[in-house]
Amino acid sequence: MLDNDLAELYGVETKVLNQAVKRNLIRFPEDFMFQLAENEWEKLRSQFVTSNSGGRRYLPFAFTEQGIAMLSAVLKSETAILVNIHIIRVFAQMREHFYTSKVLVEKLEKVELWLDSFENSQLEQDNEIKKIFQILDELLNSNQISERKMIGFK
Repeated sequence: MLDNDLAELYGVETKVLNQAVKRNLIRFPEDFMFQLAENEWEKLRSQFVTSNSGGRRYLPFAFTEQGIAMLSAVLKSETAILVNIHIIRVFAQMREHFYTSKVLVEKLEKVELWLDSFENSQLEQDNEIKKIFQILDELLNSNQISERKMIGFK
């Protein structure tokens, strides 16, 4: 998102937002924020239907989602403070969720180990049954089983 859009969302002037960013540049690495190049800004501006009068002196900053979250920590507006509090609460909930997920993952791993051992025992049983059928086939095909003599009157 561009700096002027974020300024509006956070309830501050664009100038105030950019000053806060410049005072805290260490909090905004390249993957949090970057400044648009002249040709990028021209292409973007050509998409707007409004006039160019009263334009900007400086190229706008564009913020990633991490940069937007960091802005909530450096701005002093009520909206920014509320956003920052919400972000902290979400991280606390995520930590709790990951803890409970860890317990579930451990239980699932135990089930997987049991299934693996069950599958191995099934394979062993299948092999034993195949051996039995193989022996029966050999017996049927060999002459070891002779025809029975008839008992009784002829």
